[in-house]
Amino acid sequence: MERVAVVGVPMDLGAGRRGVDMGPSALRYARLLEELEALGLEVEDLGNVRVPLAETLRGRKGPYLEEIRQAALELKERLMTLPEEVFPIVLGGDHSLAMGSVSGVARGRVGVIWVDAHADFNTPETSPSGNIHGMPLAVLCGLGHPRLTEVFQAVDPKDVVLIGVRSVDPGEARLLKEMGVRVYTMHEVDRLGIAPIAEEALSYLEGLPLHVSLDADVLDPTLAPGVGTPVPGGLSYREAHLLMEILALSGRVRSLDLVEVNPILDEKNRTALMMVGLALSLLGKRIL
Repeated sequence: MERVAVVGVPMDLGAGRRGVDMGPSALRYARLLEELEALGLEVEDLGNVRVPLAETLRGRKGPYLEEIRQAALELKERLMTLPEEVFPIVLGGDHSLAMGSVSGVARGRVGVIWVDAHADFNTPETSPSGNIHGMPLAVLCGLGHPRLTEVFQAVDPKDVVLIGVRSVDPGEARLLKEMGVRVYTMHEVDRLGIAPIAEEALSYLEGLPLHVSLDADVLDPTLAPGVGTPVPGGLSYREAHLLMEILALSGRVRSLDLVEVNPILDEKNRTALMMVGLALSLLGKRIL
């Protein structure tokens, strides 16, 4: 992997709090592209997917399903045009964009490693909030609103691994069990350690190219305060980097999401800087 394509999705329509639409700018300001180039990679910035501002949708309340669908569909189509040897990095923006990123990179079977405090496995029937950023993984597995599943269903639930989960709604907990999704909560991280979990995930998804979808709120809020749905007790600095380093060593990761960075809620761009560091570890940066 020598070529990287970066595309931003400045979207907060799927979230309950405003500001995450500025995440792509925060990540670029944290020198993501320059740091990738310093690793010897050829980097192209493809700009941003078009997403309407919530202010232009006055008089309407969420869940903004059609607008989210259109933005994710544009992302999907843009990623599908990239050559196979190009490594896409998608900058968010709320996590609903992953409907477009995963379906856009899935050329045949793909394993998905979803690193998140939340399972994002709600449907309109199970979601307490109705926010679509809590639904993308369910949609990718074929559950949810038909306007979304008809264009974004892309993965077998048994080809998905969640890591770092610590906030799950009752309805999505039931769906995760019914669909047979492999989940490593923070309870397992505490008991087993992140290294064995990373190795188990790679073994479980053996033979599959991998997409990593990294939500900033998987990190402990003391490290990453710039998120809209913080949950105490997340991954530590070294746990997060070690996870990325082990995944990188597999040589199987083909694409990446960096999502849910909200600079309005951040401190001196700390969260974006942390996410850039994790992206670098995933793409091969080492201590020595």
